[in-house]
Amino acid sequence: MSTNGAYLWVLVWASVISAGLGLGNGNFDDDFYIMWSPDHVTRLYNGHDVQISMDRQSGSGFATKKQYLFGKFEMQIKLPPGNSAGTVVAVYLYSNQPNRDEIDIEFLGNVDGKDIIMQTNVFANGYDDREQRIKLWFDPTADFHTYTIFWNRYHIIFVVDGFPIRVHQNNAVRGIPFPRMQPMSLYTTIWNGESWATNGGKTKITWGPSPFVAQFRNFYIDGCEWNGNPRFCKGGSTQNWWNKRTYAYFNAGDRLKLHWVRKHYLVYDYCNDKVRFKVAPEECRYQI
Repeated sequence: MSTNGAYLWVLVWASVISAGLGLGNGNFDDDFYIMWSPDHVTRLYNGHDVQISMDRQSGSGFATKKQYLFGKFEMQIKLPPGNSAGTVVAVYLYSNQPNRDEIDIEFLGNVDGKDIIMQTNVFANGYDDREQRIKLWFDPTADFHTYTIFWNRYHIIFVVDGFPIRVHQNNAVRGIPFPRMQPMSLYTTIWNGESWATNGGKTKITWGPSPFVAQFRNFYIDGCEWNGNPRFCKGGSTQNWWNKRTYAYFNAGDRLKLHWVRKHYLVYDYCNDKVRFKVAPEECRYQI
């Protein structure tokens, strides 16, 4: 990155973590609907915590009733313990359009004692294949941890327990697609991904430990609710705090956190995959 480019990334990340009010104290049924298999969804503590499960018959999932264009999306998750190979627990924003936009977090299960992999991906105007994968530096099945998608007109930042793990920048001015026009709902699912999720699909689901149960709590969404006008959501008003110029920048301390994660825990980056891409995609030139 150029000196000028480096200068532009100046943000106190703590302000992003704490900013906004959101629906964090809302009741599940006020803000979400069950997508399928309601008998695999369990509400706890008056709807503030939710469990979703998967067995041989079905997985399950829920989604927000509203759509958003930019904002902060966060929840605490505890993943299925034990041998979860072949399972996928996903939290993602999705536009549900033919040329879809999508921002993914997927947890790829593994055999007991081996690392669960966290995969992130970004679809823009129907284009995907932008996966990165990390090992987590803790056991995500032992307790709840906080996962955040921060999406504004400048970039998408994926965050784990306050550590930025990936920054996907908006380079639309360079002709590189970026999710910036299509509103998206937030989806949370558990499903059978044994064809690809673990060891390239070689390790299949062992159904003995099922049902596989993922737990969620402290839902937080503070985004621009879609009203049909993308210009309204792109503005940097007080209501759309995430789009203020302040949140275009990234400070040196959080850059160090990001590089620490990438140095020690990154296991796959599409930008380095010379089998899939003879020439790295253009946006890889602008990674921080």
